[in-house]
Amino acid sequence: MTSITLLGSTGSIGTSTLDVIRRWPERFRVFSLVAGQNLDVLVAQILEFQPRVVVVATAESLENLTKRLREIGLSQALWPDLLCGPEAIVQAAIADEVDFVLSAIVGVAGLAATYEAVRRKKAIGLANKEVLVASGKLVMDAAREAGTELIPVDSEHNGAHQCLRAGRRDEVVRLILTASGGPFRKTPASEFSSITPAQALNHPTWKMGQRITIDSATLMNKGFE
Repeated sequence: MTSITLLGSTGSIGTSTLDVIRRWPERFRVFSLVAGQNLDVLVAQILEFQPRVVVVATAESLENLTKRLREIGLSQALWPDLLCGPEAIVQAAIADEVDFVLSAIVGVAGLAATYEAVRRKKAIGLANKEVLVASGKLVMDAAREAGTELIPVDSEHNGAHQCLRAGRRDEVVRLILTASGGPFRKTPASEFSSITPAQALNHPTWKMGQRITIDSATLMNKGFE
């Protein structure tokens, strides 16, 4: 059975990953959940998946999470280890019990944990583009040295990954990342100066976090990819 640390458990990638785990309980188990401030979702995940360790970003979130678990009457004997802060995130990723780390924290907050997990030969599912944008050479050199694989989870990267595995590398001339359209596909350039944040957050296809939705609307995500 594969033991998983999930960095970013309450986001869209995190909840999708937990849905896979839910469907295959004989193959996967959750060792650790790492989340930010969405405690409503996190408490539900704790109750369902019973992780050994739960990490939140700040001491305030940790205090609020502890209060929530008390309020719902969960026996303290069933509580996971509750931790907070950057060092705790790293420890959740590199624990001996962990086989696989899903890196889905937005931004560079998950960089240190992902890098250290790579160095310790953990298999990595990488949904966080910023890890490689910020420290691609460092992380990839560590992966080669450790002999571990970074499996791209983000849709465009995974599509490119599958294309490159379908034949020989020297058969590939170029990879083209397409844009799905976004809210401004048919908006005339003359109207761009009057676009509002609310319009940019109204993605016609996907329901994502605000930061990712804005990056999609501005096509900044294509630069990251």
